[in-house]
Amino acid sequence: MKKVIPSILMIALLAISLLVIPVHKVDAQAGLVSSLYTRLEKNRQNLKSLSADINMDKYNAQLRDSDKYYGTVKYIPVGGRSAFVRLEWTKPQHEILVVANGAYTLCRLRLNMCYVGNTSSVKSQKDSDVLALLNMSAAQLRSRFDELQDVRDETLWGGVSATHFKAIPKAAASYKYIEVWVDKEGMPVQTKMVEKNDDSTTVRLTNVARNQTIDKSVFELKLDSSVKRVKG
Repeated sequence: MKKVIPSILMIALLAISLLVIPVHKVDAQAGLVSSLYTRLEKNRQNLKSLSADINMDKYNAQLRDSDKYYGTVKYIPVGGRSAFVRLEWTKPQHEILVVANGAYTLCRLRLNMCYVGNTSSVKSQKDSDVLALLNMSAAQLRSRFDELQDVRDETLWGGVSATHFKAIPKAAASYKYIEVWVDKEGMPVQTKMVEKNDDSTTVRLTNVARNQTIDKSVFELKLDSSVKRVKG
């Protein structure tokens, strides 16, 4: 069970964590990278809230098959690199994950069961490098990742113009690399994490709404007494 919860947290937080990553400049493709840097920084500084539809594709390289998930996400950044996050999957099953004030609640409604715990407990898992992106400074990012690769403009499905880049961790990690697609506003709208066995998780945001008012009550789950609570 402890393996399941960190995995779900990683998936939810990977996309959100990339909203605050300041990208460093490289010599090659200086103009494109400079523009990317400017857009990312502007988005990071100006972003007060985010609401979007979200879809996720988990690809199994051995089976050559994918599991697909659909839902919505709401996000409010907090001082430092903390955040309020509500991720609600509607397909293939209804599940709700809320992260607030360093704690998480994951509810699997069809089982009438919720897992609760602290996000700090995830750091001991193999996905800690991805989760650590939430709190990394620019200097830490430069020390953790090699220089950006494969920086290029690309059009995603739906006609969304984006700039793509690939980031490879310098030290040993549970994954090989992360790919990110950044829209013209500087929002990372798609991320792909490729694991060492070539499995991958691709997360895409659509219908993105920036800086609209979000009532913080959506980050509170009022659970019925019949719901079973399990510590993660």
